[in-house]
Amino acid sequence: MKVVVDYDLCESNAVCMAIAPEVFEVRDDDFLYVLDENPPEELRSKMEEAVRRCPKQAISLED
Repeated sequence: MKVVVDYDLCESNAVCMAIAPEVFEVRDDDFLYVLDENPPEELRSKMEEAVRRCPKQAISLED
C-alpha cells in the first residue's frame, strides 16, 4: 500500500495526523509530511479512515 497526497488540495488541517501520527505529521511550517509512504498492512484501517475523513479528499491509497 502506498499513501498518495495531493498537496494542491491539502490544507494541512491535521485530521490525518490525529488518526495516524505514525504516518502523517503537520510541522511548525504548516505543511503536511508523510513519514512513511508505504505503511505496513496492519495500518490499512487507519489509512482508509484518513482517506475518508480528509476534509479536502487530498489523500488516496494505491495498492
